[in-house]
Amino acid sequence: MSKIKSTKTDSSKIPLPKDRVGLLDYLWAVQNTHGYIRSEDISACATALGISQIDVEGVVSFYHFFHRKPAGEFTIYLNNSPVSESKGFERVKEAFEAATGGKFNGVDPSGQWGLFETACIGLSDMEPAALIDFYPFTNLNSLKVRDIVAKLKLGAKPADICDDVPDHIRFVPDGDKAILLRDYTPGVALEALRGQAPEAVLEAIKKSGLRGMGGAFFPTGFKWEACRKDPESPKYIFCNADEGEPGTFKDRVLMNSLPGLMIEGMAIAGYAVGSETGTIYLRAEYTWMKDKLQHTIDHFRKMKLLGKDICGIEGFNFDIRLQLGAGAYVCGEETAMLNSLEGKRGEPRNKRFFPTERGYLQKPTVINNVETFCVAARIIQLGVDHYLQTGTPESPGTKLLSVSGDCRLPGIYEIEWGTTVREILEKCEADRPHFIQVSGPSGECISMAEADRAIAMDDLISEGSIMIFSRSRDILSILRNYNHFFKHESCGLCTPCRAGNFILEKKLDLFAAKLAHPSDVEEVRSWGEIMKLTCRCGLGKTAPNALLMAQEKFPEYFASIVDQNPERLSKGFSLQDAVREYDRFSS
Repeated sequence: MSKIKSTKTDSSKIPLPKDRVGLLDYLWAVQNTHGYIRSEDISACATALGISQIDVEGVVSFYHFFHRKPAGEFTIYLNNSPVSESKGFERVKEAFEAATGGKFNGVDPSGQWGLFETACIGLSDMEPAALIDFYPFTNLNSLKVRDIVAKLKLGAKPADICDDVPDHIRFVPDGDKAILLRDYTPGVALEALRGQAPEAVLEAIKKSGLRGMGGAFFPTGFKWEACRKDPESPKYIFCNADEGEPGTFKDRVLMNSLPGLMIEGMAIAGYAVGSETGTIYLRAEYTWMKDKLQHTIDHFRKMKLLGKDICGIEGFNFDIRLQLGAGAYVCGEETAMLNSLEGKRGEPRNKRFFPTERGYLQKPTVINNVETFCVAARIIQLGVDHYLQTGTPESPGTKLLSVSGDCRLPGIYEIEWGTTVREILEKCEADRPHFIQVSGPSGECISMAEADRAIAMDDLISEGSIMIFSRSRDILSILRNYNHFFKHESCGLCTPCRAGNFILEKKLDLFAAKLAHPSDVEEVRSWGEIMKLTCRCGLGKTAPNALLMAQEKFPEYFASIVDQNPERLSKGFSLQDAVREYDRFSS
């Protein structure tokens, strides 16, 4: 891994952006040079773009990883996801503070250490984990933290002492059933396009029944066809590699082990819809993968698998660039991502048009995630009939699952659609599973009473994450972690999300303080339903999911934590004890 943070002190040679599309790259460049974004950088950028400084400030302030003040010579981001919390987050946090002399969410007095908490960084199979100058450090404990900080104090660079990130591929279907995690030869999928018209490719994708694997599950073939049929041009292909759902790391593994397959899938989409331009929107937490992805893109160009007349197919022109995000979960929503790519705040757009109608720069755009493009490439390579032999009639093919939490074998599992939760728990050697979160905090939680449900489109749909929590974990702590995440990640644009998450937080505080009444359970359900019906984008609509489902799936738990203080007096105050004490002293 090459060093990310520059040691330069002069930013005069950093070219100013020519338009807003280049804004994120410019902000990263000046921050990597100085360690933060200075006021003069804001001013120069605003002048160059012909916009107000407030407009630029609005973009900077939207993203977690942009800093307007020095963030330390070494900037440490410690993941505070629920899996991390269950694996020793607090002890690791204390160890960092003790070793550096700083406090979290600030910079120590020497200016050397910046300590910050952050949401899931895509390393849930190796928790607790942190990024130091965006290099990964995994399986942390107090001793390892002291050792890391000691080495950095002695002059070591994060790039030299960071951890390798294994893929932890735990299960692949037997025989020839694997779709994604099988042998890969660069260019084979693209070569399969020879003699096929774009319309034939579209028909193959439609016949396969492939749906978007990022969580929306919209039919991929119909999306591509809608983009192709739109008369506007140019058309664009975007790979959403902003894998921000806590507990999810499958796209990380695909980009690390099969980056070429993703690229071929994007190129196939370009061929099918008539696009010559592709972009990978890479989440900032995966900055450590950027050089490898860029090297793969460059290698594909040399192999004539990107560029002009790909694979000798006349007129098949397609190329790809990388765009680094800056830390915003909501940018996983496709229209928020488009705004981010255009150099704006990553706020979701009003749903007047689909991206296939008016997407990037108001032109027809296809957006799919990493796994979807990889599966599309395999469908063209292996053939539709081969693909349809796996899975179930309603859910053909396979699915990658990121499994983490209380299990002996966290990692990646490629399963056939139709596999039951119980089978997955057995394969990963789960430890006394009790509370199981499917598809991250925005998905569905289940109890062991539902363990025989199938991961399938017509039963339990999973975007690719399963977090397992044993009976020793407190359900309320998990739900408060989820709520904190959504409250922090909300763009704040719509009132139901902004206010709703705040109200749910206060209700959860009541539960934690043992001050909740049964009426609070009903009010949580009421506010959650309001959010699901009225929020502007998927973040707000799904934010209350886990809490509402937990109340339904674990009624005995919620019954045990309400009405513990019927008088609803201050925490720790007992009217009976107070009267008893009064009687004792007055007698």
